[in-house]
Amino acid sequence: MSPRHSDTGTSLRKGGKAAEDMPEAELDDDEAADEIVAASGPDLPFTAIDWTAHAGDADGMVGAEVIQTLVKRLPNAPGVYRMMNAAGDVLYVGKARSLKKRVTNYAQGRFHTNRIGKMVRETATMEFVVTRTEIEALLLEANLIKRLRPRFNVLMRDDKSFPYIMLTSDHTAPGIYKHRGARSRKGGDYFGPFASAQAVGRTINSLQRAFLLRSCTDSFFDNRTRPCLLFQIKRCAGPCTGEISREGYDELVQEAKDFLSGRSQKVKTEISGQMQQAAEGLDFERAAIYRDRLAALSHVQSHQGINPQTIDEADVFAIHQEGGQTGIQVFFFRTGQNWGNRAYFPKADPSLEAAEVLGSFLAQFYDDKPSPRAILLSHAVEEQELLAEALSTRAGHKVAISVPQRGEKKDIVDHAVQNAREALGRRLAETSTQARLLEGFAQTFGLDKPPVRIEVYDNSHIMGTNAVGGMVVAGPEGFVKNQYRKFNIRSTDITPGDDFGMMREVMTRRFSRLLKEHGGDQPGADEAAMDQDAGIEDTGAFPAWPDVILIDGGQGQMTAVRAMLAELGIEDRVVAIGVAKGQDREAGRERFFVRGKESFSLPVRDPVLYFVQRLRDEAHRFAIGSHRARRKKEMVKNPLDEIGGIGPSRKRALLLAFGTAKAVSRAAVDDLMAVEGISESIARLVYNHFHDNG
Repeated sequence: MSPRHSDTGTSLRKGGKAAEDMPEAELDDDEAADEIVAASGPDLPFTAIDWTAHAGDADGMVGAEVIQTLVKRLPNAPGVYRMMNAAGDVLYVGKARSLKKRVTNYAQGRFHTNRIGKMVRETATMEFVVTRTEIEALLLEANLIKRLRPRFNVLMRDDKSFPYIMLTSDHTAPGIYKHRGARSRKGGDYFGPFASAQAVGRTINSLQRAFLLRSCTDSFFDNRTRPCLLFQIKRCAGPCTGEISREGYDELVQEAKDFLSGRSQKVKTEISGQMQQAAEGLDFERAAIYRDRLAALSHVQSHQGINPQTIDEADVFAIHQEGGQTGIQVFFFRTGQNWGNRAYFPKADPSLEAAEVLGSFLAQFYDDKPSPRAILLSHAVEEQELLAEALSTRAGHKVAISVPQRGEKKDIVDHAVQNAREALGRRLAETSTQARLLEGFAQTFGLDKPPVRIEVYDNSHIMGTNAVGGMVVAGPEGFVKNQYRKFNIRSTDITPGDDFGMMREVMTRRFSRLLKEHGGDQPGADEAAMDQDAGIEDTGAFPAWPDVILIDGGQGQMTAVRAMLAELGIEDRVVAIGVAKGQDREAGRERFFVRGKESFSLPVRDPVLYFVQRLRDEAHRFAIGSHRARRKKEMVKNPLDEIGGIGPSRKRALLLAFGTAKAVSRAAVDDLMAVEGISESIARLVYNHFHDNG
């Protein structure tokens, strides 16, 4: 065996304590060690040793035999192990207090479930990471599961970051914004997380009416000469033009911070007092402003639903299992306020208990998110204390995990359980409907079986400019948005507005890359059949190859697509269907084009027709949105960007000196040289660029 030793954030070290402790060891190459550094991530500051078998140690072995061979030299130390098949795909990632004892259990083969038995039989090799503590093993395990997405692990399906409300602190007049992602280096105050962008948007709209804070960009703010429309409709105090003093605006900012920090009653009492004072002074217009601000604050709190008295900062997790699927509902409470909830449907084997699924889900959920001080669960999870200690280590403060038994906290968890049950029920109903639609789709278009992956293509452009191709994907669970792709049309040989040529380019790029990455194979087909025979649910990844491609177009489009598929030798591997708009482009009169059949239409009330229309409309929406984004980017493009050697600093200096790019284009060389930082050679470069093209 040979260890790889790596410290997170540093390059590979030759030697060190690990090598001294194991004199027979040989350190592998830097590239292999860097993989472990990347897997550990910047938030896992611990030392890890990666053990990989020498070539020939378990050559030709598979299943329990290879595990028995590898386990002989494993240490009785905490760590993480990876089980891989002959193709090198990671099947499972697990952690252990003792790697030797845990892996030995797999080799013994007793009391294995169907899932574990199949996993062991497919194992061709294993890799191990030794950590100093079990906490480090737990954190690394969660990180690797999210990164590698092994087939037999519990997997999060939706792992988007959460939006926050941000109050800036780097400007004399702080603004209020929606923020998602890494926190700004410029600082600021962040409040959240919120369950959705819509929840943040509603809250910010109400807070603007309550506290009159600006939401414009700094450049917009700095260039105002009179108040904007938001001031007129009483959603901004107008600090840009001095409609409010700096001190007065600072008071509004502080009130907003107090409200978002949980001191809402204090803020409402102060505003109510100011309203009363204004009314007593017969300043009824000012009193009406305070009245409207109080109404806006009440509106915020009314949309928050449950606002518990005994919970200041906590996340609530509730799990429900039904029909072989799992639903998890998460509620977010911060500063005593409910910031919304979100439903998750992790991919997990039906044989797994709710507690096991929830425990694995929690570790992955907080892998890249800050932990609150309290986590309330509907079910006790395995190694609950270990998980709490691991999250506390990462968060830098104590994190308590508990299962409430009585009182308000128990009521809130019960409410979350009810939401989880209802959300899973809706999902099961939608999945059942989708399954029936896919069966009808297969019957209508003569497919051997219901398709698992449908790809829908559409183009969008204006007279050939900023042309974009869009691809949307649908499957048994509806639209799969993380599989959507856009294609910026690059070819200069295509005549502007040539839809056939654009579609040919999109399809060629899509399937050429698919052939390169997957070799023309339909991955997972044989494995899925074996799983079905063994009574095991397929937990593999969503297939890369489509069963069906839908093209928004008629016979001409289909001719171009079929020619491209024939060139790549895959015309028999993928079913291509054209969807042409009917007479007068009226919905319900679509014509369908399938190879080997005459074009046909479907009855106006056919559910399959509605299904295809929904697929086509989603592709249309996605393509148009991508085109608009590209067009908007082109509209704000500055002519100075096209000049080589003109960086941001020089461009800024020229614009400050002349005002606009058009004025720069009219300037003489001597005038350009008068700008600080512009030499004679740069001035001539700018001058020649505009006049050579003019």
